[in-house]
Amino acid sequence: QVQLVESGGGLVQAGGSLRLSCAASGRTISSYAMGWFRQAPGKEREFVAAISWSGGSTFYVDSVKGRFTISRDNAKNTMYLQMNSLKPEDTAAYYCAAEKAYGLARTSGWYDYWGQGTQVTVSS
Repeated sequence: QVQLVESGGGLVQAGGSLRLSCAASGRTISSYAMGWFRQAPGKEREFVAAISWSGGSTFYVDSVKGRFTISRDNAKNTMYLQMNSLKPEDTAAYYCAAEKAYGLARTSGWYDYWGQGTQVTVSS
């Protein structure tokens, strides 16, 4: 079992930055691809970014390309999401997840383990 805990969310003005962390425990995540998803009130959970087990490959949803950067430190069993130039439409609960079967999944169904989420609110 892998336990995931997100942190780093908060309230920020438009144009600001936040860095989310996803700390894993219970098992090393070095063999897992990882992803970030988000869910705004009244909307479905959507894919944000994914990173391969080695960190060598990444993928982003178009709406965050050039603004968000996903990274990982397997030695610390932690994944990150650096979010710059934040917009009000980025407001959501952000969730990290881990999967092994696909490798760089963009669909939530591939993910085996999920965190509880951290809230990001961007004011205009």
